[in-house]
Amino acid sequence: MRRTRRTDARTSNPFLSRWGGDRDTDRAAARASRPVAATVGRRPADDDDHDHDHDHDHLINPYAQTDQINQTDRADRAGLTAVTMDDVVVRTATTLGAVLLTAVLSWLLVPVDETNIGRSYGLATGAALVAFVLAMIQSVKRTPSPALILGYAAFEGVFLGVLSSTVSTYIAAGVVVQAVLGTFAVSAGVLVAYRMRWIRVTQRFAGFVGAAATGFVLLLFADLLFSAFGAGDGLGFRSGGLGIAFGLVGIVLGVAFLALDFKQVEDAVAYGAPREEAWPAAFGLTTTLVWIYLEVLRVLSLFNFNSDN
Repeated sequence: MRRTRRTDARTSNPFLSRWGGDRDTDRAAARASRPVAATVGRRPADDDDHDHDHDHDHLINPYAQTDQINQTDRADRAGLTAVTMDDVVVRTATTLGAVLLTAVLSWLLVPVDETNIGRSYGLATGAALVAFVLAMIQSVKRTPSPALILGYAAFEGVFLGVLSSTVSTYIAAGVVVQAVLGTFAVSAGVLVAYRMRWIRVTQRFAGFVGAAATGFVLLLFADLLFSAFGAGDGLGFRSGGLGIAFGLVGIVLGVAFLALDFKQVEDAVAYGAPREEAWPAAFGLTTTLVWIYLEVLRVLSLFNFNSDN
């Protein structure tokens, strides 16, 4: 018989405690009395009222895999701690704090005036490349590395700080504050929509988001290539009405990615994943919030630039 986990102390936050823990409490007794095979690859029947696609959770949820569940059971028997919502919140705050700290320092310490703009761009580009490499390494690692995640956050913050300082200096002084507030507003809206089940993350949803994101990135890459080889403004995704529309598509993709991140966090807590899984969740949330901020900043910058001209 499987040992029933405590589900009443997953988080001290009264709002987040209902993110996945409310359903776990009702399922705990039933799960304790049924064999492991009955729960592999899907959630119990009482969750079907919320989303019939949970029968196929194993297709989009790594924590529902047979091997993962068996690993979690072994971890329980070994006395290891399962991840809680508080773990995710703390590690996400730590990662975002690293981004914010290095962004503020680079804003204050790296000059973006006309005599230093070349070196500033070089620093921002180098930081962005290092952050990308660290993110790729973490993405292919089988186990999370806090050092890699925090390193990514630090270098990403340098890039964001220089970029934001440049936009604030040459386009509009208040656009960065607007972008930060817009990012918070979008994130809060997605959280509420996900919590109210207005957004349902299914296998079809995840596949569509993946395909759309691939096309979006390929178009960005093509735009950079055209611009680099003398096509002027590239494909036009960085200016005018087309640039604004492209930025809005980027924001929508960021919303979809954030919903996928919330699903990952919810499933990690619901399936009792090991505590170290809080770091990948924090990494995913941070990269998505950076994505949303950049797209919001793009749209607001283009609005301000077009209005001034």
